[in-house]
Amino acid sequence: MHILNLYYSATGNTKKVAERIAATSVAEGHTVETVQLKKSTDVQFDVRAYDLIFSGSGVYEWLPGKPVMSAFSAMTKNYREKGLIQQPAQRRRNNRAVTYCTYGGTHTGANEAVPAVKYMGQFFDHLGFEIIGEWYFVGEFHGAFRDFSLRGKLGDISGRPDETDLRHISEMVKGVLKL
Repeated sequence: MHILNLYYSATGNTKKVAERIAATSVAEGHTVETVQLKKSTDVQFDVRAYDLIFSGSGVYEWLPGKPVMSAFSAMTKNYREKGLIQQPAQRRRNNRAVTYCTYGGTHTGANEAVPAVKYMGQFFDHLGFEIIGEWYFVGEFHGAFRDFSLRGKLGDISGRPDETDLRHISEMVKGVLKL
């Protein structure tokens, strides 16, 4: 299977998840291309060329990071101009996607993360991908907000995603790869 591992990580939390996704996929015998989106990423690939895409981001005010939104917006415009986004969205038999995020959830828990994952999923859904997973992973706060990791709805989330989380991610990836 040809896999795209596409992510944005401002603090390193999502990067840990993306690295585990890639390592598990390779260990299971698949080809993985990992792309870390940054502020100035110029998207030079066709997501439709991949059998499976893992797309992840941290959550920033309930949405994925701006580099994700910018890249998805540019790709949507490109696909629309080429007539590749149609109404209704045409299902593509061989294209699947998993969207995921890392989040802190100090105020309302996982509910704070749902819009970010749904946002990413809609991009792929419009292209006809089958969304086979929406994953939410707890991630600690960094920098000026580090103390948020010690209080809030989820309790002490310092150090997360931790090794237990990453082992769980590996098992989730193995499950998806068997579909």
